[in-house]
Amino acid sequence: MENKKVDINTVIGYVLIAGLLFWMIYTQQSNLSENPPKEDNKQTEVVQDKPEQNTTEAQSSENQTPQTPQNDSIRNSQLQTLKGSFDYANINAEDNLTTLENEVIQLKISNKGGQVVEAKMKQFDSYKGDPIYLLKNDNAKFNIQFQDKSGRLINTADYYFTPKLTETDNGQRLSMKLKVSEDQYLEYVYQMNPNDYMLDFDIYSQGLKEVVNTSQNPQINWFLKAYRHAKSISYENRYTEIVYQYDGDKDDYTSQGDVAEEEEKLVDWIAYKQHFFTSILLNDQPFEKVKMISRNLVQDDEVDTLYTKSFESQIPLKFKNGEIVESMNFYYGPADYKVLKKYDRNLDEIVPTGWGIFGWINENVFIPFFEFLSSVLPSYGLAIILMTIVVRIVLSPLLYKSYLSQAKMKVLRPEINEINEKYKDNAMKRQQETMTLYSKTGVSPMSGCLPGLLQIPVFYALFQFFPSAFVLRQKSFLWAEDLSSYDSIASLPFHIPFYGDHVSLFPILASIAIFIYMTMTTGQNMQTSQPGMPNMKIIMYISPVVMLIFFNNYASGLSLYYFISNLITIGIMLVIKNYIIDENRILAKIEANKKKPKKKGKFAQRMQDMMKQAEEQKRLKNKK
Repeated sequence: MENKKVDINTVIGYVLIAGLLFWMIYTQQSNLSENPPKEDNKQTEVVQDKPEQNTTEAQSSENQTPQTPQNDSIRNSQLQTLKGSFDYANINAEDNLTTLENEVIQLKISNKGGQVVEAKMKQFDSYKGDPIYLLKNDNAKFNIQFQDKSGRLINTADYYFTPKLTETDNGQRLSMKLKVSEDQYLEYVYQMNPNDYMLDFDIYSQGLKEVVNTSQNPQINWFLKAYRHAKSISYENRYTEIVYQYDGDKDDYTSQGDVAEEEEKLVDWIAYKQHFFTSILLNDQPFEKVKMISRNLVQDDEVDTLYTKSFESQIPLKFKNGEIVESMNFYYGPADYKVLKKYDRNLDEIVPTGWGIFGWINENVFIPFFEFLSSVLPSYGLAIILMTIVVRIVLSPLLYKSYLSQAKMKVLRPEINEINEKYKDNAMKRQQETMTLYSKTGVSPMSGCLPGLLQIPVFYALFQFFPSAFVLRQKSFLWAEDLSSYDSIASLPFHIPFYGDHVSLFPILASIAIFIYMTMTTGQNMQTSQPGMPNMKIIMYISPVVMLIFFNNYASGLSLYYFISNLITIGIMLVIKNYIIDENRILAKIEANKKKPKKKGKFAQRMQDMMKQAEEQKRLKNKK
């Protein structure tokens, strides 16, 4: 995904990871000196000429006007009077619902507006054990607005459509007609296929050009309020946003502010993403222009909230020979990378795997590797642990290089201290002598930086992977009930800003492991700091505390990964320190390097000449 905007929580997480890696890099230096299957023409059976009634919305039969010859005559007179007007559709109309259903989803389409008003996930429940509804109780609206010949604004959501449901060879087909007369109408055609979250949706009109003002283009208004489905409101809201693809294959998303507006051209699809579930509107031909608005409905994380955000899209259409002809799709289902990718329409970009190399690592390494592990292991927690072990083993050569550089710098520490003391009042001379020492001994302070920098893409990719991994949703491990949410071991009677109203154990364990690791790599060398550099000893204490607070509301799977990762790193370092690296041999090699004549590279020579020149200028200035 092309993440042009980064919310503050992602920034904090990235800075935290980068800070830890920067600390690792710095210790090495400081010890020494971070699409509709189109309608099947073979219709086999008319299942429902009159759709099922919804008892909460349908009019009671007692309130309906009795059908008598006199009433029929009145009704026919009204129909003749209103023929050619959109009010024709509302004569004796009823609020009814028609159900489309397959193995994975149940949809209910209302006569009023001809729109989907209820979307139920049949295979997933909320954190409370209730069914997952993406649409219900008027939280969504799909409306087409245009002008009639008199200049009156017509909103399809206010008018009644006539339904006709049929069974086809490949599923169910529902025609919803907004009739202006018997041969003039606007028609929505829904096609539901077996075992599929994708719904084909076509819009046709016949004879509409005789009724509407075709000089004013129609506009789709699509609105939805996103239901809360997870334990943590703030955590779910962080990943609830509008995602869209535009201008070929570019994708982007709305920001996390109270109100976010975006306007793009050539939009292929718009997704109202609710962290682990999403509603998507797709078009076979790109919408020429779309305006999208996201509003944050969570003003206080401490208040139990029904909705997280509201979404709205304004999509201008064009008449084609005076008629509306659009071939689209609706998707109501999980924001699961594997499910979305199979549609081959770049919908997997809705899942935030990271931008650039981070996304590449997730999509080509971690997602398929974790899918394999979870298919052969009895627990998703065990799959996380095994993946962590493999990652740390693969990265162990980089850890070895870093520790080797640290050991070399540690051997040089006495000489660097001596230079610092001797030239404590002359920073230029102190730096010059330090570089000369590095050159003579063949030690480069930068040799420990590169291994740490190479680990950053892996750390950040995993930071993106765990919160977005749908397979972890409601999967338990040890005391964690849901690896995609926080692992609460205790509830607090009050709310702590940034921390929350509960205590998560995995972040505590991860913070302790980080502190032990930092203590091991710090030792006594962090008691002093290099001039001009931050006090890294303070950072050693702050970093675990920041992680403890920040990860208290994060996915427990991510905290589990960091805990295991740091335990393994500590073990590898102990092995390297006690069984692989011999400081006496390093010292002997450094002493031997001192005796060898060194040919300076052009860059090193140029730097040394510049420093000598600066030193001479300073000396001459002091004489004046």
